[in-house]
Amino acid sequence: MKFSYLLLPTSALIFSLLSGCAAVAVGGATTGVAVVHDRRTAGTVIDDQAIELKALNIFYGVKTIRLNTHVNATSYNGLLLLTGEAPTEQLRQNIIQRVSRIPKVEKVHNEIIIAAPSSLVSRSSDSLITSKSKVALFNVSHIKGFDPTRVKVVTENGVVYLMGLLKQHEVSPVIETIRRVGGVQRVVKLFEIVT
Repeated sequence: MKFSYLLLPTSALIFSLLSGCAAVAVGGATTGVAVVHDRRTAGTVIDDQAIELKALNIFYGVKTIRLNTHVNATSYNGLLLLTGEAPTEQLRQNIIQRVSRIPKVEKVHNEIIIAAPSSLVSRSSDSLITSKSKVALFNVSHIKGFDPTRVKVVTENGVVYLMGLLKQHEVSPVIETIRRVGGVQRVVKLFEIVT
């Protein structure tokens, strides 16, 4: 039985590593280009990816969390955003305590709601909103020097969370663009302002 518990996280890790290699092999220096556009250092990008993998390991490695919750972890510049559902406050606090101990996590932003895990239909709707939001950001052309790939978009239950390192003049146009995307219930900005 322990083998099956480890199969999903291990498969996800292998797939993510292989897909990353394929992107570099097919697209040349795809990963390098992405890092060049990112305002985070290459080391911070790697740290954020490691934080997400360690959180995923907690979510799948702890039986009570795996069987009773639907939780996602997104790390950006050391800020760890938790979204999803947990049926009890005790289980939500257990998750927060565990991920808070992950090395390099500067702050945990808890958006886990007390509820039964969301349905696949709801999650599919959220994925569509995220995709439409990312596309909408490519239409923001009036901001000098704006790069839409610098905005991390996460959607949960119609609420869009925006992360990234943005300049002050970029924030309002980005938020207004996302508010106009169909299906968006609310926008939560978690940007860090850079000069």
